[in-house]
Amino acid sequence: MTKRQALFIVGIAATMASMGNATPQVSRPITIVLPFPAGGATDILARAMADRMRASLGAPIVVENVPGAGGSIGVGRAARAVPDGYTISLGNWASHVGTGAIYPVQYDVLKDLEPVSRLADTPLWIVARRNLPARDMKELIDWLKASEGKASAGTVGVGSGAHLCGIYLQHITGARFQFVPYRGGGPAMQDLVAGQVDFMCDMAANSLPQVRDGRIKAIALMAKNRWFAAPEISTVDELGVPGLHMSLWHGLWLPKGTPKDVIAKLNDAVVTALADPTLQQRFSGLGHEIPPREQQTPEALGAYHKAEIEKWWPLIKAAGIKPE
Repeated sequence: MTKRQALFIVGIAATMASMGNATPQVSRPITIVLPFPAGGATDILARAMADRMRASLGAPIVVENVPGAGGSIGVGRAARAVPDGYTISLGNWASHVGTGAIYPVQYDVLKDLEPVSRLADTPLWIVARRNLPARDMKELIDWLKASEGKASAGTVGVGSGAHLCGIYLQHITGARFQFVPYRGGGPAMQDLVAGQVDFMCDMAANSLPQVRDGRIKAIALMAKNRWFAAPEISTVDELGVPGLHMSLWHGLWLPKGTPKDVIAKLNDAVVTALADPTLQQRFSGLGHEIPPREQQTPEALGAYHKAEIEKWWPLIKAAGIKPE
């Protein structure tokens, strides 16, 4: 055997070995379809994830904002994309749970999407105008019942997390109050600070500065455990209303039919990103809590997503909530 023949055989063997251990290679830019406008909390989260995942995947990642119809336009676009791993759906509770029960969507949010990973959770809490007589959850419920439906709760649009939180509060406690819808969190918070509305459910990270400044007060955190950013605020469980939990959680999905090895590759990139101290610090600064490692698997997101839909859809439909 000549030296050239030996080198050729070695080369063929190496090629076959590499093919046997092949993993999906990223060959063009990846698009994260975000069903919300640019500049919001979820947009900031998505761009932070994209920046960190680029390093793991070795390819550009573009965040494309596709807002409208409660997020259903963007989610639908991602669900109908070619299932090759190059189109990713990133969203939160509003776009991937609430919207499906309110809007006439042309996809099944569970059957037409493949879960990749849960990314981060931000709890909601109940905040009130600073001169509201109630100081805690029990006093708030008593005050709401005594107000005979005249109390007002701000919401960021029909079907929003704040709206559903209020309906859930009515359902659990039997209290009744009026909803005042706003077109954004900014105007709602302005009126709460000014005392034009009595209280609202809000993403805790959004209103922490106003609570810290004493312009409004936090009544209770809608979570099982206290929030790292404001550990002095009691949970609803501690205040006598166990189970009144709600968080604006975020996740990553792919179109149905995406190969398992592609899902695994993207999940690895997410897990690596969430373990990065710089990203963890950035998320912490935004009030986001990263779920434990065992909750970052596709199976864990799938089970959590299904449980949230089973919890919230009957409540939404019973309330007769319709698109604006």
